Amino acid sequence: MREAGTGSRRLQGWLRRLAVPSQELFAEEIRRESDLGAAPIDQVRARELAVVAGRLKTVVLRTDGRSPSVEAELFDGTGQVALVWMGRRRIVGLEAGTRLVARGRVAQLGDGRLVIYNPTYELRP
Repeated sequence: MREAGTGSRRLQGWLRRLAVPSQELFAEEIRRESDLGAAPIDQVRARELAVVAGRLKTVVLRTDGRSPSVEAELFDGTGQVALVWMGRRRIVGLEAGTRLVARGRVAQLGDGRLVIYNPTYELRP
């Protein structure tokens, strides 16, 4: 026998998916998949240690200057943070669309963008 209210909860969930912007739903999905206590990117602050999870929007190799670096933009539906691995030309598994969890100290650039240098990371399925 079906529990009373189950159909009502399903209807509420369906109606919510129609009303909530897709970016918010994506952010919730990312956080749900991350059992590592990831914070929404729009809530992380400069100079704090943070665990963030999301999907890579871009991954590029920067060779301007003396040392190469791999730079990626991580997006979680609430915001984005740059991830920079200095002294690297390539990191296997990092490409646009890859889901990952990253940990490190957050810095803020002069233009207000957030960045984590040399984060530890885990690729997610």
